[in-house]
Amino acid sequence: MRTQVAIIGAGPAGLLLAHLLRRAGVEAVVIERRDREYVEGRVRAGVLEQVTVDLMNTLGLGERMRAEGLVHTGTNIASDGDLFRIDMSELTGGSTVMVYGQQEVMKDLFDAAEPRGVRIIFDAEDVALHDIDGSKPYVTWRKDGAEHRLDCDFIAGCDGYHGVSRATIPADVLKTFERVYPFGWLGVLADVPPCDHELIYSNHERGFALASMRSPTRSRYYIQCGLDERIEDWSDERFWDELCLRLGPEAGARVTRGASFEKSIAPLRSFVSEPMRHGRLFLAGDAAHIVPPTGAKGLNLAASDVIMLGEALTEHYLEGSNAGLDGYSARALARVWKAERFSWWFTSLTHRFPDRDGFDRKMQVAELAYMRGSRAAQVTLAENYVGLPLV
Repeated sequence: MRTQVAIIGAGPAGLLLAHLLRRAGVEAVVIERRDREYVEGRVRAGVLEQVTVDLMNTLGLGERMRAEGLVHTGTNIASDGDLFRIDMSELTGGSTVMVYGQQEVMKDLFDAAEPRGVRIIFDAEDVALHDIDGSKPYVTWRKDGAEHRLDCDFIAGCDGYHGVSRATIPADVLKTFERVYPFGWLGVLADVPPCDHELIYSNHERGFALASMRSPTRSRYYIQCGLDERIEDWSDERFWDELCLRLGPEAGARVTRGASFEKSIAPLRSFVSEPMRHGRLFLAGDAAHIVPPTGAKGLNLAASDVIMLGEALTEHYLEGSNAGLDGYSARALARVWKAERFSWWFTSLTHRFPDRDGFDRKMQVAELAYMRGSRAAQVTLAENYVGLPLV
């Protein structure tokens, strides 16, 4: 079997790239080690930057997003229960974000794949990349007891942090940068109306909390927790009590309680791997970088990566130029590090760190107070939150 581009991983990065290449007339095959139900069912991000919204619309996949997604023109920050609003649209000249869950994005991408001729191979075991340094790379895997091989010109590694793609790059080539945070997020999904029509990020003396949503009838809530916490110790009642306390009396009074149908604990980390290209292998999305969920940059960074990579591959095949491919890693990393900075800063501002003292807490309170009264500080937050432009 042969194709022009082998895409490893059928998550957001892989499928967005596959649709982009198909639209440009570039051949691609997606290889995924799990099945569609697993990939589509993963509970992940819910806030889309304008760049991602525009990409879905450009691909002709935005109809359901436009009908069901929730456009947010602002966001809210609470400091020990005292709320103030950041008017992102007014501060950025009209930019907004869209609340539309990653599960919904994946459903749209999968539903359109077969009708458009986007080929996806599911349940591929023991995926391996070969000759990425040479001129004839290929991918092997096992499926249904048989060995398979896909020859290609380039490989796009879109298989996430634990995937095979980054691990294939020689260790002496890669440079990795990481910050592991000493806490996690305990999150619940519940079919109850959200407590506010926009998100609320709360910095409380007992820890961070986030009030979010997936729809007008489905809420997504998070609280900061220790890495040694167990889900079994968190009954719904205990979670709702802690959430309302951290959100403060104004927002907490608006919380509608109900039975959760999904509950999980996720650790937080910042991670970047450089370069994002080695030979004929290109990394995109979580295969190259991880951001803490504060600020919702993960899916959006994957989208900006594949826009750049899609442009570079299209330029190579349609114009015979390698300039985009040669510049991909530096161009993508320039945006990645800006998003990493924002996610790190916003996490540091809104969470309680167990190793920090009273002085650090006073600095958080002072910065939040400054932000409340400073338009310049609000502009900085807003323009990063809605997403920096591609360059």
